[in-house]
Amino acid sequence: MSYIAKPKVHHPSLKKNTLGLTRRDYEGAITTLCAGCGHDSITAAIIHAFWELNIAPHKVAKLSGIGCSSKTPAYFLREAHGFNSVHGRMPAVATGANAANGDLIMIGVSGDGDSLSIGLGQLCHAIRRNVNMLYVLENNGVYGLTKGQFSASADPGSTAKKGEANTMQAIDGALLALTLGATFVARSFSGDKNQLVPIIQAGIAHRGFAFVDVISPCVTFNDHEGSTKSYAYTREHAVEVVHADFVPLRDPITTDYPEGTVQHVTLHDGSTVKLRKVAKDYDATNRDAAYAAIRDHQRRGEVMTGLLYISPDSQDVHAQNETVPGPLTSIPHDQLCPGNDALQKLQQQFR
Repeated sequence: MSYIAKPKVHHPSLKKNTLGLTRRDYEGAITTLCAGCGHDSITAAIIHAFWELNIAPHKVAKLSGIGCSSKTPAYFLREAHGFNSVHGRMPAVATGANAANGDLIMIGVSGDGDSLSIGLGQLCHAIRRNVNMLYVLENNGVYGLTKGQFSASADPGSTAKKGEANTMQAIDGALLALTLGATFVARSFSGDKNQLVPIIQAGIAHRGFAFVDVISPCVTFNDHEGSTKSYAYTREHAVEVVHADFVPLRDPITTDYPEGTVQHVTLHDGSTVKLRKVAKDYDATNRDAAYAAIRDHQRRGEVMTGLLYISPDSQDVHAQNETVPGPLTSIPHDQLCPGNDALQKLQQQFR
């Protein structure tokens, strides 16, 4: 029996937006991620953001690559257009889709492995071109689909499932985006709905590449090497008849804290992360100051969250290339393919 399809019956008292749609109309399939995964909290925030903005689901294109994070688009906006690309290549697909139809609202969901390792070059050029899209990086510091190896965003000194410490420097997605000239950079925590939802909404409204790095804890790889109840120990000492994994149910991690303060969030393995929410007087239009502030708080062991940078004069890829208004599918054939004479005149301009 399959439990993937959600029932379509809605309670009559569910609140509706101006389109007459409830939040349930913005959902997708039932999640197959681990119970308590931060990615599901991000899904809930995306659903809430689009519902509250009164955006019709069929006007959205959702794209992803490969990884736990890239399964996320299946769980929201079932009526939206969707494309699951190969590992790390989602930004190129999003660029092509946006070039063909700029009227669609583009949202790409990726992970720290999909974006900061195999897809790093793809991400860089999507930022450079200022593709008009919301890019959500679900950041858990591990390769969840391949048993929890360190990803490129893993902090130095952090330990893996088997106890070894990471000795490499981390790639900070927000700093990378700032350095490459992203016109919108933000960071949040998956459990902080009050902050994450408006950040997603701001990213949707932004004209250009909106990069949102979301710290999203992985609940599966928190067991430790010394435990006799760990997955590794059990497999080493048991006779395996059928290979199967059991992931204990976990409660989602949530938090809420005022602007300008630090919040210590305890993760499922007992470790903590220090989140620093930007203050009300923080200037999000100064790229250099944003970069310096992120680095300063990194040295204190803090992760800055909130809207880190936004360009007041952003020009997306369509404005830069002076493309025709409207999707290519709506342009008459004689304008889309004007013939050999027009081609010769165009080539003459470059001789």
